Amino acid sequence: MPVGMTPAIFGLSGPTLTADERAFFADAKPAGYILFKRNCVNRPQLRALTDSLRALEGRDDVAILIDQEGGRVARMQPPEWPAFPAGAAFDALYDVAPISALEAARANAEALGLMLAEVGITVDCLPLLDVRVPETHPAIGDRALGSDPVRVASLGRAVIDGLRSGGVVGVVKHMPGQGRARVDSHYHLPVVDADAATLTADLQPFCRLNDSPMGMTGHIMFPAWDPENCATMSSEIIGNIIRRQIGFEGLLMSDDLDMQALKGDVPSRAAAAVAAGCDIALNCWARMEEMIGIASSLPSLPALGRARLSRAMAPIAQVKDFAALPGLLVTRDALLALT
Repeated sequence: MPVGMTPAIFGLSGPTLTADERAFFADAKPAGYILFKRNCVNRPQLRALTDSLRALEGRDDVAILIDQEGGRVARMQPPEWPAFPAGAAFDALYDVAPISALEAARANAEALGLMLAEVGITVDCLPLLDVRVPETHPAIGDRALGSDPVRVASLGRAVIDGLRSGGVVGVVKHMPGQGRARVDSHYHLPVVDADAATLTADLQPFCRLNDSPMGMTGHIMFPAWDPENCATMSSEIIGNIIRRQIGFEGLLMSDDLDMQALKGDVPSRAAAAVAAGCDIALNCWARMEEMIGIASSLPSLPALGRARLSRAMAPIAQVKDFAALPGLLVTRDALLALT
C-alpha cells in the first residue's frame, strides 16, 4: 500500500468520476471508495467506473466497497442485478435445518461475491454480527442473522467464507454490537444501558470471527464501557473492547460519519474517530468540501494500518468462476425452500 495514503474511504457523486473527483483522489490517495445506488446503472457502466478507480490508483487491489446485504439494503438492484434475501431468511432456515442454513448462507454470499467481483467491486459491508433482542430497532431488524450469539457467529462465518470464495472481502459490523440499540443511528444516538456482563453476549459473534479482514464500528453509546463517547470515538471501547477483549486485529473503519448520531462537522468527526483508534474514517456522500476537510484533518495512514489493509485485500487476486453464479442461486433457493 502506498505511503502517504489518507485514512479515509470516500463516496463518489455519480456513475462516472468527475474531473474534480479525479484530481482530488489523485492528490489525497484515499484508502478506498464506497459505492451507492447513484453509482450503479448497469454492468458496463459500473465496471468502467471501478476500472477508472484502479487506473487512478495504478494497482488492482483497490478497496472498492458497497453495502450489498440483500433485502432492504441493496445498492445494485433489479432488473439489472438479481435480488438477494436479508439475513432473517437464513435465521429462519436455521430453526429447521442448521447445516442447510449454513450452506445456504455460504452459497448466497459466494453468489453475491461473484456478482460484485464481475463489476470490479472488492469489498462488501457484510455480515452483520449484531445479536437481535426484543428491543432491536427496525433499522437492524430483518438484517440480523438471529438472536443467538452462536448462531449469528456460525452464519456470519459462512457469509465471510462465501464472499471470499466469490473474490470479495467481507466487513463484520457493527462493532461491538448494535442489536440493543432502540433508535436508528442515522437519526439519533443510541444509548445502550446494559451492564458489562450482559454485553458479553453481544461480543460473542465478534470474538468468534475476530480473524475477519475488516470490521466496522457502530455509532452507539455504551455507558458501561465509556460514559462519554460512542464506540466510534471511544479509545476505551476500540482499545479495550474491540482490540483486546474481542481480539480483532483486522482493518477497523468507522460507520458513515454523516449519521446524525454524531455531533460536530464531518472533518472533526473523522479526526475524532481516527484519534480514538479507527484505522479508517468512512465518508459516503461525496461532498467535495467535506472530503477536502477530512483529508486536511487526518494524518497519513500509519504502517500498521497499511499492513492491515494490505492483508485484508490480498485474497481478491484469486481467479473467480463467474459461470458458477446461477448454480449457487439455485442451491440457495432450494435450501431456503425447506422453510
